[in-house]
Amino acid sequence: MVLAGGAARRWGGRHKPAIPVAGTPMLDRVLAAVPRAWPRVVVGPDQAVPHDVVVVREDPPLGGPAAAIAAGAGAVLAAVRHGGRSRRPGDGPSCVAVLAGDQPLLSEQAVTVLLDALRSAPADIAGAVYVDDGRPQLLCGVWRLPALVRRCAEAGGVAGKALAGSSVRALLAPLRHVPVVTSADPPPWYDCDTPDAAARAAATLRGARPNRPGPAESGR
Repeated sequence: MVLAGGAARRWGGRHKPAIPVAGTPMLDRVLAAVPRAWPRVVVGPDQAVPHDVVVVREDPPLGGPAAAIAAGAGAVLAAVRHGGRSRRPGDGPSCVAVLAGDQPLLSEQAVTVLLDALRSAPADIAGAVYVDDGRPQLLCGVWRLPALVRRCAEAGGVAGKALAGSSVRALLAPLRHVPVVTSADPPPWYDCDTPDAAARAAATLRGARPNRPGPAESGR
């Protein structure tokens, strides 16, 4: 799931995920990092997405990222239950990526690093998350779907309304996760909160500075 809502006040109210970085909208770059994921869910207002992407809205609109995660989890769960792409009902993903729509430096390789870290972790570990100087980047992680759905339900419901105004940290902190570090600079979770940040990301994508996931380490 990709969180692609928010007020974008530092962008003058423009819809941030649609803003091009090095010629491509940020949301398109994030979706390109998970090309084989099913279902791919974008949480936010109606917006241009590939035909196979589901768009849902957090309840209430602009209710915050925790409500958006709950809405996204509900959409993933609904798709899994109803099947799709010739799948049987209930035959779906065991893990879900939770990503922000303003991370244009994210890559498929960087997501695979997270997925591998989670798959190699004990069953009681709920997720794998990139960390920055010990601080988890909770909007750049991969989680076991059952654990994430349970946590959303515990916090107020998968529909999300009860989570309006709540923080991502409050929602996800109770879930144990593997911290994953990378030497990439800027890192995969680099978010473009300001035009200056977008300009730096664009320079990286155009080759001014290398941006590879680099050696990654995980630990519990």
